[in-house]
Amino acid sequence: MKTPCRRDTNILRIAESNWRKAIATIGVVAAFVSLYQTTTRDSRTSADESSLVEATVLPQAGSRLQFTATAYCKGETTASGVGVRTGVAAADPALLPVGSVVRLETPNPRYSGVWTVMDTGPAVRGRTVDLYLWSCKEALVFGRRPIHLTVLRLGWNPQNSIPGMVDSLFRKREADSKHPAAPVTAPAPSTSTTTVPSTDGLGQH
Repeated sequence: MKTPCRRDTNILRIAESNWRKAIATIGVVAAFVSLYQTTTRDSRTSADESSLVEATVLPQAGSRLQFTATAYCKGETTASGVGVRTGVAAADPALLPVGSVVRLETPNPRYSGVWTVMDTGPAVRGRTVDLYLWSCKEALVFGRRPIHLTVLRLGWNPQNSIPGMVDSLFRKREADSKHPAAPVTAPAPSTSTTTVPSTDGLGQH
């Protein structure tokens, strides 16, 4: 028969064993949580660094970049001096100087295509392009949209265009000059003759 002292000793050993298991389990969980947090922090840091590097890289002719598009409808004259019209956009001159030509890819094909940067604005900073729309209601509905922007020409200098763009424009111009519009031909004069009735025999009975 076991004595109370020996029973108490066994209980203490079991309790000590359970305590050690609990400590070991807590240690494993803590190590897992720490590893998960480190991995998540590293991935977020890498993503933030990639975004920072991408945001600080200046656009070059031919580069395809992520931008944010907005729309405006006010004003009559752009920063370049020309009047506002469809196809005109405003941008940050530090990234896209006036005269730049860009191609936009938007979810709505209505706004996709070639736009010319002819305007600037105090609210247009960084990777934002502001599109001129004639309808203020449409501009309000447009809001802010993520887009992809490809730089076709940076500024006014044709040398800052994507390779082949200038050549293609010159070839098109030469092709148009070699095929002038057909001259308008005046109608030929009529060759039909009008028969005048003879007056001979008038008054004869």
